[in-house]
Amino acid sequence: MLHFPVLLEESLDFLIQKKDGKYVDCTYGRGGHTQAILSKIDINAHLTSFDKDLEAFNHASLITNKNFNAVHNSFNKLEDTFPKESIDGILYDLGTCSTHFDEGDRGFSFLHDGPLDMRFNTTKGEPLSLWIKKASQKEIMDVLYEYGDEKHAKIISRNILDHRSKNEIKSTIQLANIIEDIYPEKRKKIHPATKSFQAFRIHINNELDELKQSLDQASNILVKNGIIVVISFHSLEDNIVKEFFKPSIRNFPKDIPLNTIEEKDFECIAKKIRPTDNEIALNKRSRSAIMRVFKKI
Repeated sequence: MLHFPVLLEESLDFLIQKKDGKYVDCTYGRGGHTQAILSKIDINAHLTSFDKDLEAFNHASLITNKNFNAVHNSFNKLEDTFPKESIDGILYDLGTCSTHFDEGDRGFSFLHDGPLDMRFNTTKGEPLSLWIKKASQKEIMDVLYEYGDEKHAKIISRNILDHRSKNEIKSTIQLANIIEDIYPEKRKKIHPATKSFQAFRIHINNELDELKQSLDQASNILVKNGIIVVISFHSLEDNIVKEFFKPSIRNFPKDIPLNTIEEKDFECIAKKIRPTDNEIALNKRSRSAIMRVFKKI
C-alpha cells in the first residue's frame, strides 16, 4: 500500500511562512511532507528531516537537494542539532508509517506474520518479544491500560502469561491470536488486538515521553513568530500537545501570585483541523488525524 501524507496542503499552508526559512520535519516516514516542503521553499531555505527508523533515514538519504539533510535520530534530539531560536517552522506527523503495517517483517502488524519487534529504531533497545518474555502480568496490564485504553487488559495479560509458560511468544500472529482467542467481543469492527498492539508499540518506542521532550526542545529552537504544526492520531498524543501549549498559569498552585508567573510564549492559531471526506475516502488511516497549529509570540 502507498503511503499518503495526511493533511498535506493544510499543514504546509500554516508551516511555510517564509520561502527562505529554516524548517524541520520531525517525522520523515516515507517523505511525503518532506518532498512537499522542498517543492515550496526556495534554494536559500533549508529543511532537516528526522527519523529514528533506519529504513526511513536511508530513504531520506536518497534526496539530493542541496538545501536538505536527514538525521538518523529521534526528534527528542532537536537541541543537539540546532541552536536556540534558529528554526522558522517545525512539523510533527505522529502517525506510524503505513509501510510498517503493510510489511510483516517489522513486527507491527497483527494481520501479517513477522518477528515480534515493533521498534522504530532496530539498532537500539529491545524488541517486544524480549520485553514480553520477562514482564510481569502487572507490567503488561498497566501498559495495555495506559497506552491502549484496553478494558480487557487483565484477561489479555493473564492469557499472555499462560501461553508464555508453555511456549515463547516470538511472532505477531502468535500474539494476535493469544489476544483474539480470549477477547469477549468477537464481532467488533476493529480487530481485537488493535488496542494492545498500539499500547505495546508506544511502550517499546517510548513514544509519549519522547514527544514531551521534543515539544520542549522545539519551543526553544523556534524563532519568534515561528510555527509548530502537530498532526496527532490518538488522544494520548493530542492531550500531550494540548497540555504542553496551555498557558503555564494553569499549571501553578492558586496561592502563587499571578504577576510572578510567565505565560507560555505560544498562541494557538488553528485547532482540531481534520481531514476532508475526500482525503478519508482516499486514505482511511487519516480518519483519526487531528492537526493543531501554534505560533511563537
